[in-house]
Amino acid sequence: MGHAEVLLIGGRAGVGKSTVGWEVSARLRTAKVAHAVIEGDFMGQVHPAPDGDPHRAGITERNLTAVWGNFAELGYRRLVYTNTVSVLAAAAGMFERAMGADVRLVRVLLTATDATAAKRLKGRELGSELEQELKGSAHKARLLEERAPADTVRVATDDREVIDVAREVLAATGWVGSDGRGGDGVE
Repeated sequence: MGHAEVLLIGGRAGVGKSTVGWEVSARLRTAKVAHAVIEGDFMGQVHPAPDGDPHRAGITERNLTAVWGNFAELGYRRLVYTNTVSVLAAAAGMFERAMGADVRLVRVLLTATDATAAKRLKGRELGSELEQELKGSAHKARLLEERAPADTVRVATDDREVIDVAREVLAATGWVGSDGRGGDGVE
């Protein structure tokens, strides 16, 4: 079956990670490329954080390991994973432990200006967390720009259609050939 591969889609809040991830999945379905999708933000959503782990890294890794194990048991070897900081080098160990030491990581950092991210966040954050999300988004944008590994593909999302962004993101994987079919003949 081959080793596992994961497309890591990271970026600040409001950049479009989830939307792009689902569009990538739609393109993969059209190309008949078997894959799984995980919204990484949901892997650690427990409150209070277990064992005083403010970043919930432990429970996130446990959940990723369990969910990926189920997918792998069914024969899947490609994963689309969205999460703000998933592209950082520090996250690599989690994926290696959860998916195997030989997992191929494809890192894509989506970028957007402060104005674009703020507009998107104001459209989705209808509750009490807008100000926190705006501040956190700006902070994470700086952190990601400084710390993303050199092999990270950067894709701007400002004033672009999601279909075009997803096409560029998917091109980084090699999973779909120029003919729109699975890049390795997978159907």
